[in-house]
Amino acid sequence: MINNAWLRTFCALARIGHFTRTAEQLHMTQSGVSQHVQKLEAHFGVALLLRDGKQIVLTEAGQRLCTQAKQILQSLSDLESSIGEDPPFEGAVSVMSPGSVGLRLYPHLLALQTRHPELVIDHRFAPNETIIKAVAQGSAELGLTTLKAKSAEVRCEAIATEPLLLVTPAKVHTPSWENLESLGFIDHPDGAHHSELLLSANFAQFQHCAQFARKGFSNQINLILEPVSRGIGFTVLPAFAVEAFARREQIRVHSLKYPVSETIYLCTARRGHLPARVHTVIAQAKSGL
Repeated sequence: MINNAWLRTFCALARIGHFTRTAEQLHMTQSGVSQHVQKLEAHFGVALLLRDGKQIVLTEAGQRLCTQAKQILQSLSDLESSIGEDPPFEGAVSVMSPGSVGLRLYPHLLALQTRHPELVIDHRFAPNETIIKAVAQGSAELGLTTLKAKSAEVRCEAIATEPLLLVTPAKVHTPSWENLESLGFIDHPDGAHHSELLLSANFAQFQHCAQFARKGFSNQINLILEPVSRGIGFTVLPAFAVEAFARREQIRVHSLKYPVSETIYLCTARRGHLPARVHTVIAQAKSGL
C-alpha cells in the first residue's frame, strides 16, 4: 500500500525541483526525502525522476504520478475537511408536527430557508404518536408534539403552549349549552380529545362528544373551519389552526371562563448528537411558537 507521506514528499519535490530545499520545507533530512522517492520507485518498479546533482527532472512515469497524486491528496484533504465540518445553515432537516402547530411553524421555517438557501426543510404533518415513533426510529430529526413522549429513546422539552378554542359560526354570540346542542359538532381527528379538555372545564353538562349531533368531519386541518363558517356546526380547535383561517369574519371565537391550553413539546432522539443545522431549526421553532 502506498504511504500518503511518500506522495506528499514526491509532489513537494516535483514542485520545488531540489532535494535540499524540499527537505528544508518539509522539515526532513535530505536522505529522508530520497528514501520516500526510492520507496515509490520500488513500489511501481519504474524510475520516477532523473537526478542531476541535487536538481531533479521527472520522467514520464513521474509526471503521471505527480498529476494523480495531487488529485488523491486533494481528495483526502477535502474528505478531512468535510467530515469535520458541521455547518449550521446547510443540509436537510426533517421536521414533523401536528397540523395546527405546523400552520404556525411552517412560515417561520420558510423564512429561515429563504435567508439560508442551502438549508432544506422537510416538514410533514402527522399525529403525535406517529411523530414520536419517527423521532425514535431516526426518520425525523425534530418533532413537535402536544403529547409528551413516554419512549426512553426520545427527549422531550416543553417549549410553548397553545390554547384550545371554542369556535362557532359568527352569528352565535353566546355559546350556551343549548346553542351548542342546537348547532351540532364538526368533528376532526382530535375533536373528541379537544372537546373533552375544553368543554368539560366550562360546561357542567358535558360528558362526552357524542352528546352533540355530528354534523361533519374533516381530517384536513385547514378545512375543519369551512363548515363552521357556513353555519353548519361548531368545533373545538387549537389556536394556531384558528389563526390561519382566512375568513375570520365568518366565525366567532369565544372566550370561556376556564381557558385550557395544550403544551407543545420539542422531541429529539436521545442517541448521538444533533448537527448544527438541526439546532438552527430548533432555535427558529422556539422563537416562532
